[in-house]
Amino acid sequence: MTALGLMSGTSMDGIDAGVIVTDGEGVSSFGPFLSRAYAADQRRLLRSALDAGSTLERADDRPEPVAAAEDMVTAAHGDIAEALLDALPGHTVDVVGFHGHTIFHAPERRLTVQIGDGQALADRLGIPVVYDMRRADVEAGGEGAPLAPVYHRALVRRAHLSGNVAVVNIGGVANVTRIGADGAMAAADTGPGNALIDDLMLRRTGHAMDVDGAAAAAGTADGDRIAAWLADPWFSRPLPKSLDREAFAHVDVGDLSVEDGAATLAGFTSGAILKGIVMAGGADRIVVVGGGAHNPVILRNLSQSLGKQVETSADLGWDPDAIEAQAFAYLAVRSLRNLPLTFPGTTGVARPLSGGRIARSGAAGGSSRIAV
Repeated sequence: MTALGLMSGTSMDGIDAGVIVTDGEGVSSFGPFLSRAYAADQRRLLRSALDAGSTLERADDRPEPVAAAEDMVTAAHGDIAEALLDALPGHTVDVVGFHGHTIFHAPERRLTVQIGDGQALADRLGIPVVYDMRRADVEAGGEGAPLAPVYHRALVRRAHLSGNVAVVNIGGVANVTRIGADGAMAAADTGPGNALIDDLMLRRTGHAMDVDGAAAAAGTADGDRIAAWLADPWFSRPLPKSLDREAFAHVDVGDLSVEDGAATLAGFTSGAILKGIVMAGGADRIVVVGGGAHNPVILRNLSQSLGKQVETSADLGWDPDAIEAQAFAYLAVRSLRNLPLTFPGTTGVARPLSGGRIARSGAAGGSSRIAV
């Protein structure tokens, strides 16, 4: 099947859209990729929805400003999906995998909220849309995150990588997937990824990110603060585990320069990733994907701490910016085939579990959960 994946990450930088051809197990080929940044007013609306997210009692609650943010998210995803479809003349997309945007994640309450109207998107595009992919896992007692590990494993197999391989995704929140030499997966969120750095840069400079890690490279990390933050009990919790974007929003570098603050937060991100890799069982090969693959300070920190070369997915021919969007294209096909999206080793769910909701264009009565 040809599948189009849509991802709006916790970094709130924008939307990624990617196409792959897959049977839900292997990956036959990669199609085009497109990324669009959120405008400043869109980011402000997402931030308002994020602030309201912690007040929600049910995943389907949509008070203001959550409802307004959902309308914006759905429309913006429709725009980028249509633009990418225009780049595929003569090709049929069979399904769209729509992550939406996470505004609250509390698996201990069996609650996770991704905004985005799958039915409205299906009606606009005229293509079936699989969405709300975390909810089934959380309702079954899993962490609901990370969801990309099974796609990471497909990429590792496609590249014929041997030994124990760790794929580290650094988005707003960072996560690791360890694929053992026997194919077994262990995964977890490791801690903050780019989110704290992005927030610092936006607050202090008006720019949405530390482009190419330039600020961090010019600063000096405060090792004592990093050690204190890494002593938080969350980092000692066994795998698998997941993290809400705002879990470490209290971390404060306001008394540091922008450069020293960025260096310190980059050190926190890389230190947390190191802990996650070790807890997952270690690896012979480390491959970094996501926006953090463009931050040489994080990569250097990881390489020095691990005592081995750290690769980015670009070294293997995988676009680091496209992988999360591609993952949701892959998961959509797995949902249609009723294949598991999550596993005991990736989210802690009791058994391998499918999930997602499917919306079909013009469907009377709206969407329904795919059978598990």
